[in-house]
Amino acid sequence: MGLLDNQKAQAYYDGNDYGSYQFVSLTDIINQFMLVYVGEDKIIPKAKRLDVAFHAQRALAELSFDTFKSCKAQEITVPASLQMILPQDYVNYTKVSWVDSSGIKHLMYPTSKTSNPSSNPLQDSDGLFKLQAIGTLNQASNDIALDGEYKDILVGMIVKGFPHIAPPFSDTFVRATETTGGITTITIENKTGLDVFPTQDNSGTTLTFENSDGSLILPQKSSHIVENLSWNLTDYKITGTASELTDIKIGMIVSHDNFPIGTVVTNVYTTTIVVDKLPDTAVASGGEITFISSDLKDTDTWSNYKSATPSENQDDYIDDTYWPMDGSRYGLDPQHAQANGSFYIDCVSGKIHFSSNVSGKTVILDYISDSLGTDEEMQVHKFAEEAMYRWILHAIASSRMITQQLVPRLKKEKFAAIRTAKLRLSNLKIEELTQILRGKSKQIKH
Repeated sequence: MGLLDNQKAQAYYDGNDYGSYQFVSLTDIINQFMLVYVGEDKIIPKAKRLDVAFHAQRALAELSFDTFKSCKAQEITVPASLQMILPQDYVNYTKVSWVDSSGIKHLMYPTSKTSNPSSNPLQDSDGLFKLQAIGTLNQASNDIALDGEYKDILVGMIVKGFPHIAPPFSDTFVRATETTGGITTITIENKTGLDVFPTQDNSGTTLTFENSDGSLILPQKSSHIVENLSWNLTDYKITGTASELTDIKIGMIVSHDNFPIGTVVTNVYTTTIVVDKLPDTAVASGGEITFISSDLKDTDTWSNYKSATPSENQDDYIDDTYWPMDGSRYGLDPQHAQANGSFYIDCVSGKIHFSSNVSGKTVILDYISDSLGTDEEMQVHKFAEEAMYRWILHAIASSRMITQQLVPRLKKEKFAAIRTAKLRLSNLKIEELTQILRGKSKQIKH
């Protein structure tokens, strides 16, 4: 015996689309609306299918936020970085919890006492956003030895050193960097690629480095200088010793005058690094390249948060340290009266940050989507089907001059249908409520 969708019972149990009868697709909603509500002698005399489809998608998205039951969840194991990338179709979360060995969820609570600032620009000793170094200038050479190791100086940066490096200041760039024995040496050139020479010898010139696009210099998460490398002009490969390549990761930026600015590592295996751009000069041996992480260095705020032992795990709540006699503590803040850990969401980076006591645990993120991610998601529970029709009807009538007199009535019908859908989808069961209230010292008559 088949149902309205003409699917036979045996076909249903042999398939894998279980429970689908409780939903109706967005395409069916649109088709049925066009059939029932649009036409001569109907509420909407004429409407384009494209308009109906737009309002149907808006109705589906809006109802997904606070009316439909959210069934989406993602499970991960929290890595050592204590970060979780938000799902692709994430809009908001309903709860975050970690799972114990029995499969039971332990609810985690967001912390409002910290955050992850967007950046931590390099600063000098005076707090100014500058990257400076002391250089030894030689009038006969465009190589400048600096007073230490500077991993944040990259090929392509602007170099300023008035008056020993002649203006215009925006016309002198770092062509190459080399670090030997803890001392970084830079080679400078102009924007046309010609060598730039200092105007005189000087052993203590303060050099200032800036990004060519004028942005502040943000410290990268890591950078590694690797020596004894070789490369050619044809196969996108850089070869070296396997032990020296262990810190090189996919996505790192290559900083070297032989490689175009913005060259990125695409693969690393044994003794070979693969990049996405060819060099302009081949090196048979002895090459040195600086590899910079594409990720920014952790801010001090985030570093301190993830390295600290959470307050809820520092004490057992029963000794005198929680109730000192001097009266400086008057009670425990209820938001910290749990040992499940905490988290906060960094909307800029699109990641959830966890406290250190969650490392290695299995975490489940229950979240809300707008139900428009894929074709399979564009479906409506039959409890809310009427709310969809009323939403689309009100939206179309509101956008037309000739149907403005219907808007107040349709608005009331829309909200009434939404309220009914919420009640239906709340899934309250009298037997379950009765069982819960039996433990609340309440006399239940039924």
